[in-house]
Amino acid sequence: MRSIIALCLTILFGNLAQAQTKGVKFVEGLSWKQIKERAQAENKFIFVELFATWCGPCQYMSNEIFPLEQVGQPINQNFISVRVQMDSTESDNANVKKWYADARAISNEYNIQSFPTFLIFNPSGQAVHRIVGASDAPEFVGHVMDGLYPETQYYTLLKKFEKRPQDIYTAKQMLKAANIAYDENTARKAENTLANSLGTDELFKKENVHILLAAAKFTNSKAFNLIRNNKEKIDILLESPGIANRTLANVVVNELFQIKIDAKHEPNWDSYQNELAAKYPDIDFVPMFKKIKAHYYLQVKNYVAMKNTINDYLSSEDFTPHQLNTFAWTIFNNSSDAACIESALSWSKKSIIEDPSSAFLDTYANLLYKKGEKEKAIKWQNKAIEMASEDDRPIYQETLDKMMKGIKTWEN
Repeated sequence: MRSIIALCLTILFGNLAQAQTKGVKFVEGLSWKQIKERAQAENKFIFVELFATWCGPCQYMSNEIFPLEQVGQPINQNFISVRVQMDSTESDNANVKKWYADARAISNEYNIQSFPTFLIFNPSGQAVHRIVGASDAPEFVGHVMDGLYPETQYYTLLKKFEKRPQDIYTAKQMLKAANIAYDENTARKAENTLANSLGTDELFKKENVHILLAAAKFTNSKAFNLIRNNKEKIDILLESPGIANRTLANVVVNELFQIKIDAKHEPNWDSYQNELAAKYPDIDFVPMFKKIKAHYYLQVKNYVAMKNTINDYLSSEDFTPHQLNTFAWTIFNNSSDAACIESALSWSKKSIIEDPSSAFLDTYANLLYKKGEKEKAIKWQNKAIEMASEDDRPIYQETLDKMMKGIKTWEN
């Protein structure tokens, strides 16, 4: 089983965006039997989230990913969705208690060891796909949509791979699905098939080098060491400076940085970073730890420390537009510190240069408004409305109306 930190680290790349949009609609009040009967009647797949109340990544998915329209729209269209609480607490309501027996049965049948775990069942009620861990919105939607097709479904591929473990095409698909399902044993087998069948020279062809990156989930794997010994070559092949180092650092941190980050005890960052650097002196862990720290400070609501960490990170590395919008929107909703607002504006501006989507424009406009630049804010909010879909325009119009009236648009 992966350590809790391994799952927590995946949320570093999340997209904490505006949660006003239409998200995943989870069915409530039905039993597991009734859900399966409904799925069969409607010819829909079933999307099941297995979570625990104490699980940080589960809360992240619930609060920041599932409310997004870009997540809700494809999932609602193709799936009947249900959330299943896997632990028990004194505050559990009657509906949660009704699921105790089914939750235990699902846990036993599918060997649930980490949270969140997502299972996908076909309309006949058979498990076809498995996803473990939190991720950002675009990546998560991709993983879920994989559950609709036999060539990418984890459980379907597993049956094929067990019958034909030397088939290269199946091994490629199995490696990806096994990594997403955190099935380490199967991932290693698929990696060995590919490494032995393709050979080192074949793996270093541009069309195959992504297999190395996908296979490098463990420090003792062949893929990890091939990447470690050929970092510059891989960066050139993929035309992405630093991608090899980032892959290696992520593997090491997930495997060896085995502590539980919580709001009560801030880790000794320097001590852990130095410990890993001493063991792997050829890997640069500084950017990875800056990302970890940034998200930690976000979780504990230390927005000044988060701002300083992000600005430090951006001096040498880049976040994606989604990540920049994540942090900018969080500052907007939660901090009135002038320096934090100014930094968030710079992150937001960078995000809309790279991706001028309506949500990112809305973030920029709201930050301008909170700073006190009302006229500029109204101008940018009008741009957000122009770029928005028909469904989203009323939401952004409501924000514009508040700006026009001088009403607060932020939560805290």
